[in-house]
Amino acid sequence: MITPPSYVLKSEEQYDKPFDSTLTKRLIAYLRPYWKLVLSSLIYMTLATFAAVSGPIFIRYAIDDGLAKNDRTRLLIYVFSFLGVSLLQWFFTYLRVKQMAFVGQSVIYQLRKELFEHLQDLSIGFFNRYSVGRIITRVINDVEVLREFVTFGILAILRDIFTVGGIVIAMITMSPTLALLSFTVLPIMYWATIIFRKHARRNYRKVRSAISWVNSVLAENINAVRVVQAFSRQEKNYSHFSQQPNLYHRQAGVQAAFISAVYFPVVDILGAVIIAGVVWMGGEQISKGMMSTGVLVAFILYINRFFDPIRDLFRRFDSLQSSMAGGERIMNLLDSEIEVKDAPNAREMGEVKGEVIFKQVSFSYPDDETTAVLENIHFNVPAGSTVALVGKTGSGKTTIIKLLSRFHDPTTGKVLIDNVDIREVTQRSLRSKMGIVLQDPFLFNGTVEENIRFGNTFANTDEVIQAAKIVGAHPFIENLRNGYQTNVAEGGVLLSVGQRQLLSMARALLADPRILILDEATSSIDAKTEKVIQKGLNELFKGRTSFVIAHRLSTITNADQIFVIDRGKIIERGRHEELLARKGKYFSLYHTGFEE
Repeated sequence: MITPPSYVLKSEEQYDKPFDSTLTKRLIAYLRPYWKLVLSSLIYMTLATFAAVSGPIFIRYAIDDGLAKNDRTRLLIYVFSFLGVSLLQWFFTYLRVKQMAFVGQSVIYQLRKELFEHLQDLSIGFFNRYSVGRIITRVINDVEVLREFVTFGILAILRDIFTVGGIVIAMITMSPTLALLSFTVLPIMYWATIIFRKHARRNYRKVRSAISWVNSVLAENINAVRVVQAFSRQEKNYSHFSQQPNLYHRQAGVQAAFISAVYFPVVDILGAVIIAGVVWMGGEQISKGMMSTGVLVAFILYINRFFDPIRDLFRRFDSLQSSMAGGERIMNLLDSEIEVKDAPNAREMGEVKGEVIFKQVSFSYPDDETTAVLENIHFNVPAGSTVALVGKTGSGKTTIIKLLSRFHDPTTGKVLIDNVDIREVTQRSLRSKMGIVLQDPFLFNGTVEENIRFGNTFANTDEVIQAAKIVGAHPFIENLRNGYQTNVAEGGVLLSVGQRQLLSMARALLADPRILILDEATSSIDAKTEKVIQKGLNELFKGRTSFVIAHRLSTITNADQIFVIDRGKIIERGRHEELLARKGKYFSLYHTGFEE
């Protein structure tokens, strides 16, 4: 048997969980706004169950008081009574399902709203620890498990219990002897169900693992289709998909189907054996005048209805376990601590000039506090000046930017803007004063104009075009099929990386930030295009405090200050000419990494 990778198996951990009263109370809290609908659904369920249980009784009297006595009137009365309770059963079931479907969808709507809101507030560190696939599984799959249980599971368990109880009472009332005979197979059925659940759970878990594996490989190949085609890996990837995840899914599905194919016929055989026994014993009693034919027929109908809710109860028990596990994972996600929080008395950041001060700032990631990413960083950047951060990959340049944007808080020290500790203001108001252009900017599914306007939704079309012209994006936008109304697709996949960076710059300019951050923002722009936008960058820098992480000489030579970062420390600082004259680390970087 093929074994999935460990990350796939891990994704299916703790799928089954025993009943948890604390967790149940939290989940039930989502039902409280709809308690009237739940209560009425419970009433509808009770009435439907009563109608279902009473059906065979009318068949009994139709036979005994109608057919046996050749009373056509009574026969019609009982036949129409049977049809009437059947219609009532359908009607009340319809009302129950309709209302609980609304309740279930409403609960899921609220849960997904809370999850989405919480995910947007979670700190960057959380997303560094959890893959996107795991998070999406929580929001989609686990929430869907809860929806099915809320919509169909909760009342279905009560319905099955009521149905079994009603049938047992009716059977004992009609004939205690035949009832005891019918109940003799229950121990056999119980043990058969226990064995089935044990094997079925194991195989269904394999099926879920297989689906997870198939989805993972499929998503990976779709996202990396350019790389796959560039290296002519189609045949090898197809072979891997066919012989690993897809084959494993087929094997797991066949095994699960085999278990079901064995179990359900066993239950049917047990039911047939009981019916045969009841017919034989009931026939004997009828021949002796101890039982009517109507009772025997009604009893057989009850036996047919007796096993269905019992089987359904065992399935609902598994559903309950799955819901407990899914609910716990959802609540764990909602309970995930927001590492970077606004202070209780945080205020809005007003207008800022843009002076930035780092006071003895050190930083280590919470899961590795022994390794300092930044160590005793101290600098003062006057408002309106441009700072270039240079250094090898992993030296700590981007971490300085993350601390300034307050995606992380310093382990020690302070970050101040206009002498205000950024922990004293709300994150939303802080970041509204900043514009960030990343090395690989993300564009949303929408038009070019909508993406440029992302940081300033109040801007008009003329302002969007003006921002694009300043950064040099206007010419290529005009050449697109629909100009500024061209849809760039999710992630901007229809544009080159350089074009996405130009749009990202236009977006930052339109937001009119007081502090501008460019993180390798020109790395994917060719030299010719860079010269075109250099004037635009100079316009962008005017009147703004700018932090530039760059590997290109042209983007840093005119900086007011250059900080050379190495192993989390600023080892050199000064202007371009000053640092070259010192012939230190910057001089070495200039001659090895910055020459064009």
